[in-house]
Amino acid sequence: MELTVNGRKAYAYTGGKPFDAALPCIVFIHGALHDHSAWNLLARWFAHHGHAVLAPDQPGHGRSEGPPLESVEALADWTLALLDAAGAPRAALVGHSMGSLIALEMAARAPDRITALAMIGTAYPMKVSEALLASARERPLQAIDMVNAFSHAGIASKPSFPGPGMWLHGSNRALMRRMLAGASGLAGRNLFEHDFRVCDAYANGLQAAAQVRCPVTFVLGERDQMTSPKATRDIAAALNANIVTLPAGHSLMTEAPDGVLNAVRQALSGRPPR
Repeated sequence: MELTVNGRKAYAYTGGKPFDAALPCIVFIHGALHDHSAWNLLARWFAHHGHAVLAPDQPGHGRSEGPPLESVEALADWTLALLDAAGAPRAALVGHSMGSLIALEMAARAPDRITALAMIGTAYPMKVSEALLASARERPLQAIDMVNAFSHAGIASKPSFPGPGMWLHGSNRALMRRMLAGASGLAGRNLFEHDFRVCDAYANGLQAAAQVRCPVTFVLGERDQMTSPKATRDIAAALNANIVTLPAGHSLMTEAPDGVLNAVRQALSGRPPR
């Protein structure tokens, strides 16, 4: 689905169903150096079970025109403008990693429009080490390989995403390399460094949490080395969040697809996740 947001083309995957703003809407917000394809299984399930789905490519990622935006706050405003362009007055939000911070900021900026918030692979603050930022800037392809190693709890998961023979490391590396190669409008920087700096710079999490009015669920990987579950204590308390912990690393949607789907289904149903 193509939309015009702030005068530029924006793409949002709708899960294989035409978008119908009369249905309960869910917005899936991807993380750093990703695009809408991070959500293909979740987006399709909800689109085929009575929901209107928007899984947008953020500006400068995938099929959405750039340049990439410089802050979590700007990305939150952009995604709210995308909701307006789609004609959706209210929505539930599901965000992964950097996308979870964008979802949090959206829920704070428009509390009357957000019905539920699910934050996957999240932490606050989401600080990035100077060594990793330098690697992203100077050796982005090597940094992608390093982040892939950190993001996965093992070599492969059970053959359920999307089927036997799926190589989780290889598919994620290919996606990140494609995003890196296709980005523009960064004035000499690369998209990897840009996205990591957006995460690192976000400092409004606790203030945003005070404005959130909807139910909140965290879905965390017990072996996550990128956003450690230990780093969620303060923000989880501020949001009074339900917490679901799964046997996975940072790449929860591919490592634990069934667990993530069940957690998000319960989070959006209004029932406390188990």
